[in-house]
Amino acid sequence: MVEFYRDTLANGLRVVSVEMPHLHSAEMHCYVGVGGRCETAEHAGLSHFLEHMLFRGTAEHPSSLDLDRAFESLGGAVNASTDAETTCYHSRLHPERLAEGAALFASMLQRPLLNGLEVERRIILEEALEDYNERGEEINPDNLTGRLLWPGHPLSQPTIGTRASIATFDEQLLRAHLARYYTPANCVIVVAGRVRHSQVLAAVQDAFAGWQGTAPPPPLPFVAPPPAAPELTWVRDSDSQISIQLAFRLPGRSDPACLPLRVLRRILSGSGAARLMLRLRETLGLTYNVEANLALFADSGCLAVDLAVAPANLVEAVRETLSVLEELRHEPIGTEELRRVIGGYLYDLDFSRDHTDDLAARYGWGELVGCLRTLEDDRRELSAVTATTLQEVARIHLSPGTLKGAIVGPFRKRDQAPVARLLAGFGRN
Repeated sequence: MVEFYRDTLANGLRVVSVEMPHLHSAEMHCYVGVGGRCETAEHAGLSHFLEHMLFRGTAEHPSSLDLDRAFESLGGAVNASTDAETTCYHSRLHPERLAEGAALFASMLQRPLLNGLEVERRIILEEALEDYNERGEEINPDNLTGRLLWPGHPLSQPTIGTRASIATFDEQLLRAHLARYYTPANCVIVVAGRVRHSQVLAAVQDAFAGWQGTAPPPPLPFVAPPPAAPELTWVRDSDSQISIQLAFRLPGRSDPACLPLRVLRRILSGSGAARLMLRLRETLGLTYNVEANLALFADSGCLAVDLAVAPANLVEAVRETLSVLEELRHEPIGTEELRRVIGGYLYDLDFSRDHTDDLAARYGWGELVGCLRTLEDDRRELSAVTATTLQEVARIHLSPGTLKGAIVGPFRKRDQAPVARLLAGFGRN
């Protein structure tokens, strides 16, 4: 069975479709290859700010209310997100309104008015305040750990930017960013749902054929520094709990270890039977929730463990988290656990065939970043994953030389030295 179809327009715009005739809806995603790593420190957050501004009206729909109502009339509700490398605009649509949906997205990407800049600046500054405490100190563990994982590189900058950088954005800067990165060669339009590829191609051709522009410059590569001792950032905050993040810097998404790393993440997190939840919550009662998350970029990435605990549980929580990670390095996963985790992964691949947004993201984002993996690709590679493979990947990539983290909250000063000793001892035996 053909999983997806792909074409490229004369202007370089790539068009992907996923035919799901058993459904009654469609999902359209517009992926643009621009994000936080495309920015200088002075202009950190510019891509995210521009994403917000595209909702402020277009030549054909001059206000955000007009734009929202236009999408609503097609059965949709437009939204967007920006990350380190990409920006995505997306909406559900009725399959019979595909052409109108493509025209709306073309209006947003090509002809935004960029009205209401000062109002949007206030909104984003409010959003950015979530990362700071009452003393103006940054308390977002992702941002704090990111500076240790990717020192001096745009990957270390918060996607939303800083209060100082957000204050510098003006229409001239936004239009220059739009002209540089919002070009057909730097964009993928994907539609998943009850559609035919010929319909998708015709709708996108009609809406986007006149779009012009050249490919943007590549982002600054990341060159990993030599392995070093584990490193922590401590920030005191007046919360009732301490937020803990421990993260390992990884290679990029083209590395052969990527799929085994996804399996390791599932072993660690995702259900009550996963190792971190089983140990820290169900057995020891140290936390309400603990998660392991995997982020993979073109040339780097990280596996991060996040949890929140009472101050009295900090040292024990760090000790037990590191112990679970050490076990992956030193002990092969059991046959039954491996069968269960791989089986769950395979089921999730099947389940994704019922979700337009899952498949639009898989094929659209994958096409944009040059890492398009079909469902069959994942199934085939999963069949080759063994306990030996996973232990070797854990031993190499859950390494003390790339271990960084952040402790944020009302920690006790006397706990800092024991936590530092635990990190210094990780991976030494």
